[in-house]
Amino acid sequence: MATVSKKSLLRGMAVTILATAVLYGCKDFLSTASEPQGTLDATTLANRTGVEGSLIAAYRTLDCTDATSGNWGCAVSNWVFGSVAADDSYKGSSSTDQPPINDIEGYHWGTPSADTYLNQKWVIVYEGVVRANSTLRLLKQVVAASPTEYSPTEANQVAGEAIFLRAHYHFEAYRMWGNIPYYREDDQDFRKPNIESAAVITEILKDLDSAIKLLPTSPRNGQVGRADQWTAKAYRGRVLVYAHQWPAAVTQLKEVQANGPYALETSFDRVWSAYQDASNGPETIFAYQASSNDGEPNAANANYGERLNFPYSPSHFACCGFDPPSQNLVNQFKVDPVSGLPLSITAPATWNSDESDFAAGDMTPVDPRLDWTVGRDGVPFKDWGNFTNAWVREVVNAGLYMPKKIIHEKGSGAESTVGWQPQQQSSINIHIYRYADLLLMLAEAEVETGDLAGATAIVNQIRTRAGVFAQGPGTSRADMAIPINDPRITWAHYQIGLYPVFPDVATARTAVQTERRLELAMEGQRLFDLRRYGTFIPVITGYLRGVGGGREDTRKAYKLTAELPTARHRWYAIPLDQIQLSQVGGQDMLKQNTGW
Repeated sequence: MATVSKKSLLRGMAVTILATAVLYGCKDFLSTASEPQGTLDATTLANRTGVEGSLIAAYRTLDCTDATSGNWGCAVSNWVFGSVAADDSYKGSSSTDQPPINDIEGYHWGTPSADTYLNQKWVIVYEGVVRANSTLRLLKQVVAASPTEYSPTEANQVAGEAIFLRAHYHFEAYRMWGNIPYYREDDQDFRKPNIESAAVITEILKDLDSAIKLLPTSPRNGQVGRADQWTAKAYRGRVLVYAHQWPAAVTQLKEVQANGPYALETSFDRVWSAYQDASNGPETIFAYQASSNDGEPNAANANYGERLNFPYSPSHFACCGFDPPSQNLVNQFKVDPVSGLPLSITAPATWNSDESDFAAGDMTPVDPRLDWTVGRDGVPFKDWGNFTNAWVREVVNAGLYMPKKIIHEKGSGAESTVGWQPQQQSSINIHIYRYADLLLMLAEAEVETGDLAGATAIVNQIRTRAGVFAQGPGTSRADMAIPINDPRITWAHYQIGLYPVFPDVATARTAVQTERRLELAMEGQRLFDLRRYGTFIPVITGYLRGVGGGREDTRKAYKLTAELPTARHRWYAIPLDQIQLSQVGGQDMLKQNTGW
């Protein structure tokens, strides 16, 4: 049985169509403006089938593809750049496996080794841009030559999707490098200079405004993986938050909150789930639509970018032990036994002091989201039995825990049956943007515009949902998620409290930022959040050298060689290959970010 949502974009749709679109889309776009190579060209593809295939190819580059990337710098979740490079997780595995991540984790972002992973990310996002622009060019040719192929409404909708995707890929590049080139479909020579980060935001917003005008209010063809007008409006609010355009962000995000189709899932366990009835639920704004057992022989359409991040042998998954949660993150989930609020807020000097394995039977009160996020010793691991430290590949590199959100449930039937290590591959969708993320960005914007009561209400809404269910015994789906006070829970004491109205802006900022870490932990958002807050340098310095009574450079000796972040870490280093490819007359069009 193909474990693929029939409402989603069908990744297996005519492999020939996808390959055809890729041939047109993958021009040598940084060195020349040459014609496409091979037996197919724009004329051959200038029909409805070519346009639709090109658009699907543009969606496909949300995650790694065989055509563009060989490793995991291209993962849609940004686990390398957003989690390992922050304080959420370690690289894990062994020191000799995927060594470029060692330098990403150690903040040595200018090394040739780090450059290989940074280049993978650059290639995948700009491949997405190329494919989106290819779609727009093909669409214009088809509409001009064969007006009956698309109605005006349909043509607008296709264009809206492609423009939205173009905005998304540029936003991904912006979050990484800040000062980037911006490409539209009429560009002839792709050796363009990069523009300042503020100008990039302006260009992204222009594209999102265009997409909003063109897109329908619900996904085209009923395929929920497609962007619609609400996706673009929600995304526009996200970009405004990154730009610190606070009043505009409040207006945009409140419109989505009041009138959009989104809602929080009824319980946290349904947010990351491979069960089809939980896939593309009310919380999904935009997600990579993974599929398995769909005819692709290597399971490349599944959650490929995450396949390293599973427990090692002797677990069922057998490999590979990357992206394990940090001790700092695990300690973040501990709560005050009286108020149920995060211990990092009520006891800021000691919350991070625990160095020991936080295993089953330790009844220190914790937020129930801990055991939906982290695999820890003796605690049920969804419905795969109890997690054990023996599943960690090398404790010296990985610590004592493993990630959990991306793990498909045993009972879901979503696991692949083909490809390398198929037990790591499934059709669990990978969230790019979800409603809880949006709400917490709205709370962030409300803090900055003085609505402390509104921000408090949102944070408490998120916390209330978090307190509905906790990890249960997991002998079946029926007991995998159970009430947090259920007597069958013998491995933990779950507790979560609500905030009184925030008394001042400083308190509110801390609470909202803490809640984002708890809610979105291990989702590749953390580094980008810290940069946006302007706290990346002090937070990461504290993480490495000491905060809340604990420091990671004593927990993990290899972190003693980490570079303490400075102003140059505001952005990642632009890959040297891309700078060299951008040359015109011996002059670099792309300029390296300051300090690299």
